[in-house]
Amino acid sequence: MTSVRGNDAARTAFFNAARSEAMHHCWLFTGPMGVGKASFATDAATHILVHAADPSVPLDPATDVSQHPIARQIVAGSHPDFRILHRLPRNPDKPDRDIARSIPIAQVRALQPMFATRPSHSARRIIIIDSIDDCERAAANALLKNLEEPPAGTIFLLISHAPGRLLPTIRSRCRVLRFDPLPDALMTDVLREMLEGTSAEEVDALVRAGQGAPGRALTFAGLDIAALDREMAEIATSGDPSNAIRARLGSALGAKAAQPRYEAFLARAPSFVAEQARGLHGEALRSALDAYASARSLSDTALRQSLDATATVFEMGGVIARLARVRTG
Repeated sequence: MTSVRGNDAARTAFFNAARSEAMHHCWLFTGPMGVGKASFATDAATHILVHAADPSVPLDPATDVSQHPIARQIVAGSHPDFRILHRLPRNPDKPDRDIARSIPIAQVRALQPMFATRPSHSARRIIIIDSIDDCERAAANALLKNLEEPPAGTIFLLISHAPGRLLPTIRSRCRVLRFDPLPDALMTDVLREMLEGTSAEEVDALVRAGQGAPGRALTFAGLDIAALDREMAEIATSGDPSNAIRARLGSALGAKAAQPRYEAFLARAPSFVAEQARGLHGEALRSALDAYASARSLSDTALRQSLDATATVFEMGGVIARLARVRTG
């Protein structure tokens, strides 16, 4: 089973509630993407369903239930009282590509036959929506009917990265549990554990790139983020007056084979600029924030509009070079 780290207060609050006689039927797990909300939801659901079917197993997150038959069913996707709704690939033969943009109403309606019967293995049934932010409006409205009149024994765990965008009627029916970014020290421990053999320099770079979210950091794993950070730091310090660094980066990231690293560069550059703005004041801060806005805009549009990769990297380098002028005044 996935090891969930950090946010001890949130995890403790949930399990305390789960042990009570009046467990709320709908929970909204909120916080930045990648901090472990969905992993915790699956872990918590497993413990609840194991305990519900076998009360001899304590409802305690410290208890290892990974070898229990109920847990094995959940991992295999064959537990009749457990479902996860998420965006599906448009082509089942390519599950990691061309993911649908939303969760349609058909996926929510597909739950209804299960709700028409009692849970099979115990008195509990758990539905995870990862994420509720991805539900189409019609899907959210269909789900709302189940939240208003929850089927017997059913617990809904809704994952949200942007709860302010949800229907107020959904938020009002949920107990909210907030998950915060992990501190750097814990991020370092988690990444060292998950990426055994990775250099200390690369782990440090992944900690910076992850911004407190292990899931986000892992999307950069294996892409030598430390080297990208060094190149950006050199541009930010010197201004790259000869354009040599920008040209080198553009050449390295513009090739088709470098697409994953190019995308990582686009994702990393705005946060790198934001990091450089820390500690600045007055006009210097305003200039750095303008550079951040430019980096964010370029990052957001480059992939969506299929901009030329080499030219985009060169342009992003120019944005980062503004930081040298900010420092020198």
